[in-house]
Amino acid sequence: MQQIREIVDKEFQAVNQLIIDQLESDVLLVENIGHYIVEAGGKRLRPLLVLLSAACCQYQGKDQIKLAAVIEFIHTATLLHDDVVDISSLRRGRPTANATWGNAPSVLVGDFLYSRAFQLLVALGDMDIMGNLSDTTNVIAAGEVLQLTKAGDATTSEADYLDIIQRKTAILFASACKAAGQLAKQDTAICLALEEYGQKLGLAFQLVDDALDYEGNPEAMGKNVGDDLTEGKPTLPLIYTLIHGNREQQQLVEHAISEKTAENIDRIIAAVSDSGALEYTHRLAEQYSSEAKSALALLPDNQYRKAMMELAELAIHRDH
Repeated sequence: MQQIREIVDKEFQAVNQLIIDQLESDVLLVENIGHYIVEAGGKRLRPLLVLLSAACCQYQGKDQIKLAAVIEFIHTATLLHDDVVDISSLRRGRPTANATWGNAPSVLVGDFLYSRAFQLLVALGDMDIMGNLSDTTNVIAAGEVLQLTKAGDATTSEADYLDIIQRKTAILFASACKAAGQLAKQDTAICLALEEYGQKLGLAFQLVDDALDYEGNPEAMGKNVGDDLTEGKPTLPLIYTLIHGNREQQQLVEHAISEKTAENIDRIIAAVSDSGALEYTHRLAEQYSSEAKSALALLPDNQYRKAMMELAELAIHRDH
């Protein structure tokens, strides 16, 4: 990841500085919470996609910096809201903002970040990009509600799960890449290819995330093992185990989802592993990663496209 970032290092640093500058507010708590969650780090994968996509399309301006900051603000706002909804206490190895300051300030600062993102979008002055990202934030919000309706529902299907991660995760990856193409004034075919790449990359990324919940290193991931279970989230490894596990494994997972409990986490990890659910989840992630790479065929063959190909590989070969 570090090597990929170095290809657009100057722009990447400019994005980080703009993010810090745009957190300025005359309300101190807004700045405190904003800085706390933004400076927690993370992969900054979504703004990186903007920078790589714009450079791949040979964009010569500087507005990709603002666009990348917009994407990161939208993402950060969703994290703040997610943690409140999920009652999460740990993210990226640190207490969540809601665990530190409470739910109400976290929700309101999330709203501040959404509105700051759209102030930057107005400054860009591109109606196509604004339409793209306003639609995206609406889909993300609906995806949050859809996920909430499926919490504790052990009858959730694989199709339901894929619909949720498309709305919650993949759509912002897709929109980030497409918006960069729109900024570079590329034709419809290139913008759609970028959108396809981002969508499939986002799906692969989330699938691996959900597999790592049952095989990853909790310290490396910076979250509590079993968080998804205590929230009653039926992710693909659990859904697969419910269908293909033996009767004991099925009952174990069904109880955990329905009761929103991680009390049998060690047995559940063993059930998910023994049922073949992790192999299945990784195979599906590899399929989406391959489709993401194929979508790049229309783009110019340069170091930026190569970096985007490498990102698609990195998304499925990681431990956090």
